[in-house]
Amino acid sequence: MLGAMALTRSRAGVGLGNVVVRRCHSDSGWKNRRNVVSGFIARVMDNPLPLGVGALVVGILQLRRIMEREKRKEVKETDEVQPSLADPWQVTCYRSLPLRHVSRVWGAVNELHLPNTVRRWVLGAYVRTFGCDLTEAENSDLDSYENLGQFFRRRLKEGVRVVEEGECLVSPCDGRVLHWGQVGSGGLVEQVKGVTYKIEHFLGQSKDPTGVALESVTADKQAPDSDCVPPTCLYQCVLYLAPGDYHCFHSPADWQVTTRRHFPGELLSVSPGIVRRVQGLFSINERVAYLGRWKHGFFSMTAVGATNVGSVKVGLDPDLTTNTRRWEVDTFHQQVWEDGVEVKKGEYFGEFNLGSTVVLIFEAPENFKFNFGVEGEVVKMGRSIGEHQSVIDEIKPSDESVIEEIENTEDTIKPLPLDLSTGEQESVKEMESTGEISKPLPIIEK
Repeated sequence: MLGAMALTRSRAGVGLGNVVVRRCHSDSGWKNRRNVVSGFIARVMDNPLPLGVGALVVGILQLRRIMEREKRKEVKETDEVQPSLADPWQVTCYRSLPLRHVSRVWGAVNELHLPNTVRRWVLGAYVRTFGCDLTEAENSDLDSYENLGQFFRRRLKEGVRVVEEGECLVSPCDGRVLHWGQVGSGGLVEQVKGVTYKIEHFLGQSKDPTGVALESVTADKQAPDSDCVPPTCLYQCVLYLAPGDYHCFHSPADWQVTTRRHFPGELLSVSPGIVRRVQGLFSINERVAYLGRWKHGFFSMTAVGATNVGSVKVGLDPDLTTNTRRWEVDTFHQQVWEDGVEVKKGEYFGEFNLGSTVVLIFEAPENFKFNFGVEGEVVKMGRSIGEHQSVIDEIKPSDESVIEEIENTEDTIKPLPLDLSTGEQESVKEMESTGEISKPLPIIEK
């Protein structure tokens, strides 16, 4: 029996006394592996069907890659990128995520008190991640912010944003412009190129007790009887605030706010990549629309919520509460100011807790021009984003008028006498008082 146990242990490679029994080195293992590889190659060559199928698959993939490359070249030449919309089932799955609950949790985290030992480390990591410019902040000391929410809502130093004067429309916030232009026929608004939503879905029903009726601005305009009043149409502009941007938004013009409409909804991401994929995203998300009138007619500014941006605060509307636990899908909450609330261009209007989107939809003359170059262009609050064409012509006269003005000025201004006696100076003053000299001449006293 002991012999059998020893034999068994020796076969297992272990000798008595836990000593491993080692075998002599041999090339047979390598030869066996090489024979296996040779046999596999021989079987593949004897049956070429798998090899042919593999070559066909590789050829199809290569052809597809070439076609996509040529398509990208055509798109680059025409500068027209066709949007790739997500499938309905993808949007449904995305909307089923508990993003509203996540946003409420994130809002609670924002208001948590940060101990002094970790405050600078946490806020500094956020500054580095999103590229925040602390030199523009009214308070650049990170230790003075008790939580993330206070840092998100930081104000700017006085004078770092200059609001352009005149008749121009200015940017209400810091951010990037995603899209701009006229509202399409039938009230179709583009959130980005080729991806649209309806204005009545975005701003609500047409009825408005304050007299701002959407049907009056979405209908096709008739040319006015008077030549002094140019015809108007609807324009729209979409501005995206990144997490590192200044989070407050201001009034883009002098206008009168008459109505607030709060639309509870989803809190999907409004990053440019998602906006290009989800049809009608701005009509799905929670938003707060402020409607009113300005010098050219209808005017609206809408703050669109997003993931982790359920909280929107507006200075003139302290009763506004967003991202509530319970909400109705088919209704909106309306606040009416019968006398209207006057707001001035550049005046503080509201703030987000993180990056989001501001949408302007307004009525303006047909020759209104935006001042953007390309989509994705960075804009700062207070910068001119568009104005009436006649105003541009007044500010920028033609070269001929400038030359004519200079010539007329040269005719009226005569060479000045540089050395006059006291009597001559008195004579000049007397001629100026009687009107014999068209323009006063500066006198240089001795």
